[in-house]
Amino acid sequence: MTLMQIASLLIVLAGAFGAINYLFLKLPGAIGILVVALAASLTVMGLDALLPGMAVTAHISSVVKEFEFSDALLEGMLGLLLFAGSMHVKLSDLRGEWPVVLLMATLGVGLSAAVVGLGFSWITGMPLLIALVFGALISPTDPVAVLGVLRDASLPKTLETKIAGESLFNDGVGYVVYLVLVGLAFPAVSGHGAGAGEASQFEIASRLFIQEALGGALLGAVLGWMTFEVMRRIDDYPLEVLITLGLAFGGYQLAVAIHVSGPIMAVVAGLFIGDLGMKYAMCEETRKYVAAFWIMIDEILNAVLFLMIGVEVFAIAFSMTAIKAGLLAIGLALLARLVAVAVPVFLLRPFRRFSRGVIPIMTWGGLKGGISVALALGLPDGEWKPIILTATYVVVVFSIIIQGLTVGKLATRLGREPELM
Repeated sequence: MTLMQIASLLIVLAGAFGAINYLFLKLPGAIGILVVALAASLTVMGLDALLPGMAVTAHISSVVKEFEFSDALLEGMLGLLLFAGSMHVKLSDLRGEWPVVLLMATLGVGLSAAVVGLGFSWITGMPLLIALVFGALISPTDPVAVLGVLRDASLPKTLETKIAGESLFNDGVGYVVYLVLVGLAFPAVSGHGAGAGEASQFEIASRLFIQEALGGALLGAVLGWMTFEVMRRIDDYPLEVLITLGLAFGGYQLAVAIHVSGPIMAVVAGLFIGDLGMKYAMCEETRKYVAAFWIMIDEILNAVLFLMIGVEVFAIAFSMTAIKAGLLAIGLALLARLVAVAVPVFLLRPFRRFSRGVIPIMTWGGLKGGISVALALGLPDGEWKPIILTATYVVVVFSIIIQGLTVGKLATRLGREPELM
């Protein structure tokens, strides 16, 4: 199938599954599409197992594998999704929560990756460095999944800002940590020969982290400021919508080309335009159209992404060993998330106060999503990749469906108390 045919099929299926969910399941939009897509995929696989002559599963699997989910998300959709998501988070809100967001997006990601890596290595017998790669790809909370659920969860504003801000930034940090660990675990793939010493590889990894993270933030700030200055001199809403689209698309591709973090670039640029740009560079009419455009982009891409997660089950090589590892990884990921939330909160308690619901809600509300699946699919082929891919998929599906549908109820049960500053 051609790229256009695949894209058309995804849009048609997303609309059809969305309609089924709206008419019958009544679940939140993106989660409902995932549930319907997963149910349809498993039904096809079940029928194919009962009627082997159909060979439908093999055909669909070949189409799914032909469509590079990892490339489509990491090099295409992700920049738009992160830009759209960050435009909904105001710098004024984030300013009051920056210590929590910063610690959770840095120290929290590192602690989570370590907990998952050590635990998964013990569970599976996997080499520790490869298990740490799994820890890095499963630790970040996915802003696409998180922001989609937050719209329906009715959480307190300060708690919503913590979760949304952290998910936007720890996604970029987690991606950089993943790239660093892949470079160490698979030196031949990363371009650094196996003959390089461990110290040399560590130095290369450290430079890569600094270059990707700081470079992405700097590029996002520069491009956001340049775009702001251009839009301040224009009063033409179709053109200004086009300019913001060019910033999200072109800025992300530029970041990839010069080897800095595209996700961090998209978040910083989106925060810049969504706050300062909306206030000082747009008239009321332009603000209305720009906001509506990016809400629509966010909704459409969310629907397509959750559909893609549902049909990616055809690319998973299930085995009892891998399924067992995946089920154990659910508990491991939740434990790691608890550590990633609790440690920063305890470190900040002498300086600020939190309501009793912050740790459980942020732990349960830290959803995993398509980015983790895309990173797992992008790993070099090897004996451990099928287990990592299956475990990632199991954790992501559990996270989106079970945690996503219950985080609002958890917040209600805990009284939805506002955090105390």
